[in-house]
Amino acid sequence: MKARARTDARRAAVLGSPIAHSLSPVLHRAAYTELGLADRSYDRFDVDEAALPGFFGELGPEWAGLSLTMPLKRAVIPLLDEITDTAASVEAVNTVVFTDDGRGVGDNTDIPGMVAALRERGIEEVESAAILGAGATASSALAALARICTGEVVAYVRSKERAAEMRQWGERLDVEVRTEDWADAGQALRAPLVIATTPAGTTDALAAAVPERPATLFDVLYEPWPTDLAARWSAYGGAVVSGLDLLVHQAVLQVEQMTGHSPAPLDAMRRAGEHALASR
Repeated sequence: MKARARTDARRAAVLGSPIAHSLSPVLHRAAYTELGLADRSYDRFDVDEAALPGFFGELGPEWAGLSLTMPLKRAVIPLLDEITDTAASVEAVNTVVFTDDGRGVGDNTDIPGMVAALRERGIEEVESAAILGAGATASSALAALARICTGEVVAYVRSKERAAEMRQWGERLDVEVRTEDWADAGQALRAPLVIATTPAGTTDALAAAVPERPATLFDVLYEPWPTDLAARWSAYGGAVVSGLDLLVHQAVLQVEQMTGHSPAPLDAMRRAGEHALASR
């Protein structure tokens, strides 16, 4: 990518397609307001994989960073000068920061964001865990579990191909992974920590299988909320970490990287996110 002198970097944005639903502008703008950064702006742009190189080619020295969502988390990697070990571990970048010497550095704040969201609820370490699903978010969940899980992770998946992929990710991330068929996903709910990474509606049928004394559920969805599974889990007294918790914690890390201000205002960002969801 072309070099740029970051002498007056004040712009940031989230890119993806579709992007209209993104809460990132709400969260980042709330942080700027709380930090008194009136000269900062944060926008959203609908950019797909084909348009991404052209978008990067037009970026000027006013750009501090970018947030990336689907389908750009892997497509952006060839356009960058460097990616962090965290991003490389799952081959996915959700954060780009432009350095003072004009280099584009890719990071993944989803992984430490998951860890931070769990720690906020007192989950520092677990002996075992279960993952529902095997998509891109599941690999990030595995990377997060590599930091806090001391034993086996069981992934419940729908196909042999997905099962093989999850075992490969486990080997790469040095996590002990066992795969089971989705038909037996109800068994996952007895784990000390359950991470649901599937699309909306996928886990609704599992709500009836929630045990009487559930432990902790991390459901990465935030809209619609609560999911049927999360609602039943809470009703039975289990701890629930939501997709909004993840979104806020990963955004906190992005704000800190893009502005140089730390700590970012977690509470103000969460309130802004909650208000925006309630208004929809």
